[in-house]
Amino acid sequence: MKDFCQDETPAIFQMARVIECVPVEGAVPKGSVYLLSLKAEKDALPAAGQFFMLRSHASQKLLARPISVFNVEIFHEENFAKIEFLILVKGQGTKELCSLKEGRRVELLGPCGNTFPSPQEGAKICLIGGGVGVAPIAGFASSLPDESYDFFASFKSGSYGLQNVRAKNLVITTDDGSQGVHGMISAVLTADYLKAKKYSAVYACGPTPMLRYIQGVCEKAKVQCYLSLEQKMACGMGVCLGCAVQTVEGYKRCCKDGPVFAGQKIIFEDPAPALSKRGSVDIVDLSVNVGTLRLKNPVIASSGTFGFGVEYESVFDISALGGISSKGLTLEPRQGNSGVRVWETPSGLMNSIGLQNPGIPHFLQEELPQMKKLGTAVIANLSGSTEQSYCEGARLLEESDVDAIELNISCPNVSAGGAAMGMTCQTAGDITKKIRALVTKPLIVKLTPQAPDIVGVALACQEAGADAISLCNSFQGVAIDIERGVPVFDKIKAGFGGPAIRPIALRLVWEVVEAMNKLPEEKRIPVIGIGGIANWRDAVEFIMAGAAAVQVGTATFANPLAMKEIVEGLEAFMRRKGFRNVREFCGIAQRS
Repeated sequence: MKDFCQDETPAIFQMARVIECVPVEGAVPKGSVYLLSLKAEKDALPAAGQFFMLRSHASQKLLARPISVFNVEIFHEENFAKIEFLILVKGQGTKELCSLKEGRRVELLGPCGNTFPSPQEGAKICLIGGGVGVAPIAGFASSLPDESYDFFASFKSGSYGLQNVRAKNLVITTDDGSQGVHGMISAVLTADYLKAKKYSAVYACGPTPMLRYIQGVCEKAKVQCYLSLEQKMACGMGVCLGCAVQTVEGYKRCCKDGPVFAGQKIIFEDPAPALSKRGSVDIVDLSVNVGTLRLKNPVIASSGTFGFGVEYESVFDISALGGISSKGLTLEPRQGNSGVRVWETPSGLMNSIGLQNPGIPHFLQEELPQMKKLGTAVIANLSGSTEQSYCEGARLLEESDVDAIELNISCPNVSAGGAAMGMTCQTAGDITKKIRALVTKPLIVKLTPQAPDIVGVALACQEAGADAISLCNSFQGVAIDIERGVPVFDKIKAGFGGPAIRPIALRLVWEVVEAMNKLPEEKRIPVIGIGGIANWRDAVEFIMAGAAAVQVGTATFANPLAMKEIVEGLEAFMRRKGFRNVREFCGIAQRS
């Protein structure tokens, strides 16, 4: 028996089991939409229009995903029900849900939200579903008497989710003409059509542009409409207030006051302007200039996370990278810190390496010749304990074959030098000026996020002669071993990097680029973005924020092919978006 509970049920949290998860027939492209069937408690039966918060029990994502109910099958002889969801594969969270095998556990919170109001007996109603928004509308349709409604389903291509629809009239539209009427919903549904049909109510769910259109034609036809909205949300319980919807009565919670709203009460905000349509291109140029340093692409291996490059030579072709920033180098060899050196955290990694390295003389004799054979730019990361040791190391590197020098005044794991040199405008400017006087090679200065005025520090380095800024090095954090009741690291504080820091690092890059853009053009220097970059989308974010290039660190430990995939992803993105070179979208977000 297929049915929807008609009374709203209080939300409960349970561990449901997967009955099956299969691609939906008719969805285009194939495998873009899945039917997920869960075995759930009968105490959690949804009413038509409600949704659940779903999260794979083994998920790597923090938040559950709000998914509307497509269909419910109640087994009265047993204490469970089958709840079905149509899921469009959009991001990692939905991809995880659509990859679940039979028997896997799913964290299920719900049912959440309000319901579609029941139509009056004998009322002539119109149901409209757009794309995967057909799911809750089809679910609502299954709660109504057969042939008591007309149903309009609109898709980009193909059609799906209509097997339980028993409409008096079923109309399908597709953008590409592959099914039904060629065109969008506007091709068949107009204000005049609504008037002619004398509908008393319209119920719709789908993409926002479609709902905006439905709202408009219903207003013109003076027909009541109910729209089911989709918003990003964290809790689904009305607590986080992250899913606010603007209405004539003020902001309302999509998860609690909705997702179904009376159409006339919704205020659709003007959509953000999209990138200008360029059309795809076949040939793109990924090369970038970082000051006078020319890179074949903007992806650089970050210091301390890729050794000297040769270590990964058997894993992939290192020449695919724009460059490699070497392990942090000091004048003298260093053994590094004692005790625990790495500690995993949620979405991140803490480290207390302490600049273990063979020393610059050994690097020049042994490691550098091997790096030069890799076919990519070699950037020597220079650190030290004193100004004298920095300067002596700079003299040696200036006489070498390195392509550029990255002045490290940001290492958080040493007692002297490192981040201490980059905390103030005065100290950062002074050391940069001294090194600039000694070298003619491109000079990049790597900054610490611990600096109270990182923009001021960046501008001081620019004024002192830096060719570029790289930021940021790892943040400082503390970890406690709760079994022993002591700090994990001997030095208490340690560097923290990985995806968890990306939004903060992106903000710092944004602020420094913003400050650089206020200078006369001839005084501006480029910024290299660092911090939690794990895939090509992250890299695009930093570049759109104004970074001329990016460095990738912790991601390599999680995925040794991360940088190679980022280069490939950047190229595919540029082809798809019609960007012929990186300059065309570098800083585009700052200009919007």
